[in-house]
Amino acid sequence: MEVRIILTSVSYYYMDSLLAKLYQSSKTVLTTKDLALIWEETNSANLKSKIGYYIKRGALVRLTRGVFAKDKIYNQKELATSIYTPSYISFETALREYGMIFQHYDRIFVAGPRSSTKKIDGRAIVFRKLKDEVLHGPAGIKNENNYSIATPERAFLDMIYLFPNYYFDNLKPIDWEKCFELAKIYDNQQLIKRLKKYQKNAK
Repeated sequence: MEVRIILTSVSYYYMDSLLAKLYQSSKTVLTTKDLALIWEETNSANLKSKIGYYIKRGALVRLTRGVFAKDKIYNQKELATSIYTPSYISFETALREYGMIFQHYDRIFVAGPRSSTKKIDGRAIVFRKLKDEVLHGPAGIKNENNYSIATPERAFLDMIYLFPNYYFDNLKPIDWEKCFELAKIYDNQQLIKRLKKYQKNAK
C-alpha cells in the first residue's frame, strides 16, 4: 500500500513537471512536434498518451489534428500558421494590419504549401498556395508573437502575384526599392511589369 502511494506521488510529480514545462512556453498554440520538443519525448506512443492525459485534465484543448491550445484563449494567427509548414500570415490579413486596405475580414489569410480553407473553432482560415521557391524564401517575412507574417512589401507582392489587378486603398507604407529587390524571388517577369505599373500609379 505504501509503495503504491509513493509511486502514485512520483507519477503526479512527474506529470506536474510536464505541465510546468508546457506553461513555460510563450506559445498559446502548440503542435504535436512542439509538445515533443518541450517534453523531450521521442516515443510517439508515450507522447500520444501524455497529450491525451492533459486533454482530459483540460490543460490542453484540441483545435484540429496535431494542433492544440493551452486554453480557449489563444492567438488566432498562431493557430493559422501552425497547420501547415512553412506558412506565414499574408494577403488581406497583413495588408489590413499595415493600413494598405481598409476592408475588414473575419477570415485569416495565409501563404502556404497548398490551397485550402479550414474552419476551426468558428474561424475560417484561408490558405493560398505559393510555389516552393517563394514560400521557402525568408526575405520579407518577420517573426513576431510566435508566428510569421509578411512585411508590407512581401504581402503586397504575394497579392499582385496571385491577383494581378488587385485594388489597394493605400500604398504609402510600401518601400519600392525593397519591393523590386524582393520581387526577384518570384522569378516572374509579369510580376515586375505589374510592380512598375503600381509604382507609377502610386506617384
